[in-house]
Amino acid sequence: MCGIVGVVGKPARDIILKGLTNLEYRGYDSAGIYLNDLKGHEYLTKAVGRIRDLKNKMTPDEQGLVGIGHTRWATHGKPTVANAHPQFDETHRFYLVHNGVIENYTQLREKYLKGVDFKSETDTEVAVQLISKIARDKKVDGFTAFKEALKLIKGSYAFLLIDNTKPDHVYIAKNKSPMRLGLGKGFNIIASDAVSVLDQTKTFVDLNDGDVGDITKDNYTIETIDGKKVTRKPYVLHMDANAASKGGYEFYMLKEIDEQPAVMRRLSQDYLDEDGEPTVDPKIVNAISKADHLYIFAAGTSYHAGLVGKALFENFANIPTEVGYASEAGYHFPMMSKHPFFIFLTQSGETADSRVVLQQAIKRHIPSLTMTNVEGSTLSREADYTMLLNAGPEIAVASTKAYTAQIALQAILAKALGEKLNVKAAKDFQLKHELAIAAEGMQQIVDGKEKMEKISKKYLVPSRNAFYIGRGIDHAVALEGALKLKEVSYIQTEGFAAAELKHGTISLIEKGTPVIALINDPVTANLTRGNIEEVASRGASVITIVSKKLANKNDDIVLPNIDYYLSPLLTVVPAQLLAYYASKDKGLDVDKPRNLAKSVTVE
Repeated sequence: MCGIVGVVGKPARDIILKGLTNLEYRGYDSAGIYLNDLKGHEYLTKAVGRIRDLKNKMTPDEQGLVGIGHTRWATHGKPTVANAHPQFDETHRFYLVHNGVIENYTQLREKYLKGVDFKSETDTEVAVQLISKIARDKKVDGFTAFKEALKLIKGSYAFLLIDNTKPDHVYIAKNKSPMRLGLGKGFNIIASDAVSVLDQTKTFVDLNDGDVGDITKDNYTIETIDGKKVTRKPYVLHMDANAASKGGYEFYMLKEIDEQPAVMRRLSQDYLDEDGEPTVDPKIVNAISKADHLYIFAAGTSYHAGLVGKALFENFANIPTEVGYASEAGYHFPMMSKHPFFIFLTQSGETADSRVVLQQAIKRHIPSLTMTNVEGSTLSREADYTMLLNAGPEIAVASTKAYTAQIALQAILAKALGEKLNVKAAKDFQLKHELAIAAEGMQQIVDGKEKMEKISKKYLVPSRNAFYIGRGIDHAVALEGALKLKEVSYIQTEGFAAAELKHGTISLIEKGTPVIALINDPVTANLTRGNIEEVASRGASVITIVSKKLANKNDDIVLPNIDYYLSPLLTVVPAQLLAYYASKDKGLDVDKPRNLAKSVTVE
């Protein structure tokens, strides 16, 4: 989940620091940078905390035409200066940054590195010490030693290595963890994702698992660990570098919440024609239409979007659909129907748990589709088919616009699939019109965000815990609303199917406990009202989020009417705003909540 940036052939300091700042969503426990000016001077600076703390430690003379940098999400060892990357060997010849987890680092240390004076608790130091020992013992060059070490290392990694005896080279290796090579004129750049360095280049080379590379300012070679040369075709990434900036916003999270109406309009334009008919790739629709069961795999917010997707696919395509945690399915593979089809929901396209499931699907010849926000991401390349969310870069750790984009895109696919299968509900579904309503409704909500701030200040900020409740599709949104609040405000929040609260958990209700009730389902609206009375009678402070057609005069937040199956697009926006203001008004870092990273690239 860490972020890495490397530069060769261009003044590297500012490029790396800016790239790392753009990658802080991947981890921000500590940071470090190594620079070499190719004139005999090298500089290593590390700091606990954010990139700004690293900048503050650096002196003006720390410059270089080659460099590697790292922002850390701690896995092995606490966030300390010693454990920050780059890690180096005992001879101070090799410097290494790493995203991933080395599974056999203990065995490597015990078998090959007895007597080595380790300075950190990291698995990464084991790797760099191993490279150094192989180079010394076998009297081979750094790149050869690197490849020999990789043959012994088990686990996930994106490595950037500098050998100061050949400082005009950066050596790279990839396995399971994301990394891209960016090509420039007279320089080359390596980073965890393209967005972080779009201001430097828009021409990239994707790297596959098992790739090893030797990067200089004018050239690059990619080969296997065994030395077989491979070819990777460069491509141009058509993305606006300014799309990842904050603009005039204090936090990315609010900017991304406010962008959701535009995302709905963009998806409608990209995937629906003027008559409202889906323009989904026919190959995707044909492949899924042969399935007798759909399986959606995801994690976190994407899992909650998948729960909404289950309702969409079952209602509009009439195909039974299951939603599973990727982290569980990868190692406890579920029983399959005769003709399954897998759908992966992932904002980054790099989620490690989902990739484990995808690899299992490939082995079993199960067809698959990735819905992701990142073009060229690992899951998008490895799945049989890809549909892009087209939501623009999402930087805040707490996902907002990617969630609503996933729901909208699943609705588009469900309609396309249902029409292919001659399902009446799909043919009658006026999706283009409903997405327009969603965009306008979202706009109304974000324009009235001051109301959410008042509610948050009154009920959420003073509270230590809270609950979201809802029935039917509102239950899925209740889970997402609870996740948003807990991850950015640190208020212990749980989401429940409304009636389940009284089967034990109602014992936690105290005077003033916030209970946020979602009411969009006409079938169960009155029942949810009854559940509200049950918690109110025990002292709960109830906040209602209700569709207009089901509202009464005492409801707190009234939403525009929309098709029930698309109601999550509107219901979730007040929940996002309540979480945002709870975090902001508690004085927290909204975009970078503690202990979290945006893209979970380790299992």
